[in-house]
Amino acid sequence: MITGAGSGFGKNASIALGALGHHVIATTETEAQAEALRAEAPQLTVEKLDITTDDVAKVAAWDIDVLINNAGAGQTGPMADVPIDRVRHLFEVNVFGTLAVTQAVLKNMVAKGSGRIIIMSSIAGVMAGPTFGPYAMTKHALEAMGKAMRVELAPVGIDVTLINPGPYQTGFNDRMADSMWEWFGDASLNASAAPLFKMIGEMITGGQMDPVEVTQRLVELTEAETTTENNFVPPHIAAQLASRVQG
Repeated sequence: MITGAGSGFGKNASIALGALGHHVIATTETEAQAEALRAEAPQLTVEKLDITTDDVAKVAAWDIDVLINNAGAGQTGPMADVPIDRVRHLFEVNVFGTLAVTQAVLKNMVAKGSGRIIIMSSIAGVMAGPTFGPYAMTKHALEAMGKAMRVELAPVGIDVTLINPGPYQTGFNDRMADSMWEWFGDASLNASAAPLFKMIGEMITGGQMDPVEVTQRLVELTEAETTTENNFVPPHIAAQLASRVQG
């Protein structure tokens, strides 16, 4: 089962795993997304499942071997200015919604003593930069959730792992970088830093990579006998992070 399969990594992974013969339940936030995906990929089982609503109750009827927690929302903006309701929304989707659907899936996994949970974290799960603080907060929370669950669930036969992509061209990063300009303006506390914030957004969205790398890694994690705690994509990001910390 893959959440957030209406676009981006979730959609790509659903189609790739379906092509390999896996029975994929691809879930989308809206019915319109579900209808579009059914038309494009009839080999998939597609369900509308908004992880922040009572839709989560549907999961109890499904026998899931692997859950890919991909659904997520993005928001940028300096921490001094970002509207609290936007930060709450991020946590509702990225953290509370992800935990809710994971708990729902785990009921059957624990009963049968096997399963795998793959959590879509980010490079932002282990570092944070200007204007990306709101998003990074939620991904840091997912890191804590995943690492705790990995230890807690291993004794009952359930593997939990995190995937940490860098900037890939799915449209998500572009929408997230633009989101702060919906509300940020001359009256903001950090208004004088607007040129810097624009430059940071351009840096993040410029030169994004081909998302096929993330799709391939999700397939590998789904089929692997064992996993590591974190999986950075591309792999060299881990070395760059280590050198940055040492520096």
